[in-house]
Amino acid sequence: MTTHPLPASSWLNAPAHHTWLANEGQRLLAFAKASRLPDGFGNLDDNGQLPADAHAETMNTARMTHSFAMAHAMGLPGYAERVAHGVAALSGPLRDSEHGGWFAAPHAVDGNRGKAAYLHAFVALAASSAVVAGAPGAQNLLNDAVHIIDQFFWSEEEGVMLESFAQDWSGVEAYRGANSNMHATEAFLALADVTGDTRWLDRALRIVERVIHTHAAGNQFMVIEHFDAHWKPLLGYNEDNPADGFRPYGITPGHGFEWARLLLHLEAARLQAGLVTPDWLVSDAKGLFASACEYAWAVDGAPGIVYTLDWNHRPVVRERLHWTHAEASAAAQALLKRTGELHYETWYRRFWEFCESHFIDRIHGSWHHELSPHNQPSSRIWGGKPDLYHAWQAVVLPALPLSPSMTSALGQGCYVTNW
Repeated sequence: MTTHPLPASSWLNAPAHHTWLANEGQRLLAFAKASRLPDGFGNLDDNGQLPADAHAETMNTARMTHSFAMAHAMGLPGYAERVAHGVAALSGPLRDSEHGGWFAAPHAVDGNRGKAAYLHAFVALAASSAVVAGAPGAQNLLNDAVHIIDQFFWSEEEGVMLESFAQDWSGVEAYRGANSNMHATEAFLALADVTGDTRWLDRALRIVERVIHTHAAGNQFMVIEHFDAHWKPLLGYNEDNPADGFRPYGITPGHGFEWARLLLHLEAARLQAGLVTPDWLVSDAKGLFASACEYAWAVDGAPGIVYTLDWNHRPVVRERLHWTHAEASAAAQALLKRTGELHYETWYRRFWEFCESHFIDRIHGSWHHELSPHNQPSSRIWGGKPDLYHAWQAVVLPALPLSPSMTSALGQGCYVTNW
């Protein structure tokens, strides 16, 4: 991998910028502490309180466990017990003790007994981070997650994760999703670091080859999200429900940014492991970033990145989501480190200026999770402030190398810039 020096004036070289990121990270973590429930972690409201009817969720519990494990690995006191709590919840009430795998809520109290690849990818990520943090029970949780992925979700024939099953692992869904496979790629990078097994990097490459190098590259580097069981694009999927939080209609530019960063992490990890590494990983990452910026930034006349576009690159859901902008910033800093090209510095600053001006809530804490098309707080898609994961990673990543994965890098002290 050929790397280039950062521009001398880069914010990534500026101690004051890293102090700002560190302060923002501490603020995000402090807000998230209130999410603890007996069976895991729940969703906080706009003021950082748990609603009266709050219950734990597997997605949030896994994301919180991963995030708190990062905090512990970097040397911040007060998070080890929260990691242990997350591991206990994922090993107990959130797990299906009869058939294995994980429900979306404790003991499936929400009525959903299905098994989703998206959730299982986050359980694997949380378990890997908890192992780095040295949490009790983390290794058993990791072993369990790996077993479930190997036995049910990973398709060696297709080179991807299958989407979902019934509780007893019957009835695989006749749908293939880019979103679940994106988070599987993220989890596989972490699993490779924690287990030392490079098959996870080979699996990640196979996912990327199909979803990005084949389909997205053939669509002007705009990610196609929905496919049938034969990997035929479902371009009209959810057209009648375009603002779905996980499977929206059309193009989701935020995922283009997220994939761009993951491709660079995969490139660095494979080179570090001495594996064959295709040159197209970096060129595809550049293409994804460029398309997302060109078609989604200020496309409706106001600053910010719209949630979705149609197949002619016209905005469909114009709300601005906080995770999209966190991932845009994270992708810009990764490409800046990888290439040294000045325009990534420009975008990196632009994204952070927008987040500071519009998303970061200095009054009630954390970030507004959604803004209206006029950049005012709204809740059409996401209410409250349940998510620590995206913003927290965005403030940590600028201090880290592209490989190893985040929690492993923190545990090993692999800082590009120390906080």
